[in-house]
Amino acid sequence: MSRSQIADHLQELGELYAAHSVARPAEQVWRSQAFLQRLLTDMRRPGFALVVAENTALTACAYGFPLREGLMEIREIVVPRRVREQSQGRDWNLARRLQRRLLDDHGHATGLTLVDRTDVRALAALRSWGWRDTPATPYGIPLLDPRCALLLGR
Repeated sequence: MSRSQIADHLQELGELYAAHSVARPAEQVWRSQAFLQRLLTDMRRPGFALVVAENTALTACAYGFPLREGLMEIREIVVPRRVREQSQGRDWNLARRLQRRLLDDHGHATGLTLVDRTDVRALAALRSWGWRDTPATPYGIPLLDPRCALLLGR
């Protein structure tokens, strides 16, 4: 999606995030707003890219931006719960296809994502989609940071 298309679909993207969030219903509104704030901020980064899956409506999305040649940070992967829990290791898994499309379409060999170390569900899903653990220090992230860095390579 282009930046103007994203602007036109902000409400839908926020609703998508809320619908697929693992948050309790009371937290979904503010988490959705936080997602949209991150998205609007990240859209300004050079090389920003967002890909979506849709049928009659948006069903999933992923976005990121390059950090340096060959390395792209994939900031968000928003998919339905069943995608996070079923057939995770299959190449046709929607999350796997979205993340691969982000890398391939923009000529990046490696993806990087940062995940809260305590978010065991997210870590398990990402690892099942091909992400691997890596020491955080090479990317300038202190070891005491509550996040861990994961890499996805071709």
